Amino acid sequence: MTATLLKNGRVIDPANSRDEVADVLVGADGNIGQVGPNLDAGPDVPVLDCTGQVVAPGLIDMHVHLRVPGQEYKEDVPSGTAAAANGGFTAIVCQPNTRPAIDHASIVKDILAQARDASARVHVIGAVSMGLENKELTEMADLKDAGVVGIGDDAFPVHDSGFLRRAMEYCRMLDLPYIAHCEDKDLTGDGVMNEGYVSTVLGLKGIPRSAENVGTARNVLLAMATGCRLHVLHVSTKESVEIIRHAKKFGAPVTCETCPQYVALTDEACYGYDTNAKMSPPLRTRADQDAVKQGLADGTIDAIATDHAPHAPHEKEQEFARVPFGMLGLETALGLVITHLVKPGVLTLAQAIEKMSTAPARILRVLGGTLSVGAPADITVFDPDAEWTVDVSQFKSKSRNSVLNGVTLMGRPVATFVGGRQICL
Repeated sequence: MTATLLKNGRVIDPANSRDEVADVLVGADGNIGQVGPNLDAGPDVPVLDCTGQVVAPGLIDMHVHLRVPGQEYKEDVPSGTAAAANGGFTAIVCQPNTRPAIDHASIVKDILAQARDASARVHVIGAVSMGLENKELTEMADLKDAGVVGIGDDAFPVHDSGFLRRAMEYCRMLDLPYIAHCEDKDLTGDGVMNEGYVSTVLGLKGIPRSAENVGTARNVLLAMATGCRLHVLHVSTKESVEIIRHAKKFGAPVTCETCPQYVALTDEACYGYDTNAKMSPPLRTRADQDAVKQGLADGTIDAIATDHAPHAPHEKEQEFARVPFGMLGLETALGLVITHLVKPGVLTLAQAIEKMSTAPARILRVLGGTLSVGAPADITVFDPDAEWTVDVSQFKSKSRNSVLNGVTLMGRPVATFVGGRQICL
C-alpha cells in the first residue's frame, strides 16, 4: 500500500465539524495522515485531484441483504461489496435472514473470512432466534465473540412480546443494539403493497400502515422497559416517525433509519404492476414521504440505509402477488439522496453524509464515520453535480431488480478508499 494525496476537494467531515476546501493525505499505513489546506506530501506520493468533488468519510450502509450463506445466486460477498463500492460505500452491514440464518458463531466467522479482502468492509447482524423461527434464542454471547455488531429479526419480526423482552434484556446485558423490523404480521396478512387508493385501483391486497405503527410502538415501549438500545429499520409511515419522535423526547434509547426509496417514490410506482416496486415495508403515500423528509430534517431519523435486497430475474418475473419483496439499493442510494434530499434543500450535504456515514458508525460502534487523523482511511469521493442515468445492466450486483432503471439522478461516486486501499470505480 502506498500513500495518496487527495487534493483540493471539499472535505466534509461531520464528526469534526469540518466543511472546507482542503487536502487529505492517506498514509501508507492505511490511516488518515493529515487533513488541511495546501499539503505537500513530496514528489513520490500519487495525487488525486478532487477539484469540484466532495471528500467524505466512507459511506456505511447499515442495512444490506448480502444473501450469504445460501442464496449466492442472488448476491455474494464479491458482488455485494463491488456493488457497495460502485455506490460509494466503504462498509456494509449484512442482515441475518439468510439460508441458514446467521444464528451460529461459525457462520459469522465464515462471512467475515470471505470479506477479508473485499471491496468494502462487511459487518454482521446476528439472528435473534435459531433459524429466525422466534422460538429459541440464539447464543448471543457467542455471536458477539464471533464479531456481530448487533442482534436482529429483519424480515421475521418477533411476534411474542415476552420472547422479545427476554431478547432485549440479553442485548442490554451484552451491550448490543437490537435491530428491529417493526411489523405486526397479523395485520399485514397476505397484503402485497400499501393499503390505499392505488392498491384499490390495482385490485391488490393492501398492507395497512398500522402493521408498521403497532410494531414500532411495541418495540419502542419494550426498549424503554429493558434499557436495550433499539434501532428501528426502514421507517416508512408518518405515524412511526411521530412515535419515534415522542420516544426520543422521553429519553428512550432508540435510533432509526429510513431508505432512499421512501423519500423518492410513492405507492404510485406500483402502477403497471411493476414488481420491482414491491418491497417491505411498502412504498407509501405523499403524506408519508413528507413526514419522513421532515423526520430526516429535524433529526428524528438518524440514518439513511438502503435495504439492498437483490433477487434473481426469474423471481421478479411473476405476477405481483407472488414475487418476493425488495429492490436493489447500494448503487443508487447516493444519487437518490442528493437528488431528492440535498438538491431540494431538505438536507445539507454535511447532514446527508452524517446520516450515511457518521451516524451508522456511531449507532453500531464500528470503524469509520470520520476523517480524523489516525483513523482508518475509509473515504468516499463523489461529484455532487454529476448527472447520470441508471442502467441496471451496468450494476456490479448479480441482480437487476430496480424500479429506477432509466431514471436520471444527480451525484455520483468517483472513488472509495478502504483502509487506505483505493477501490477503482
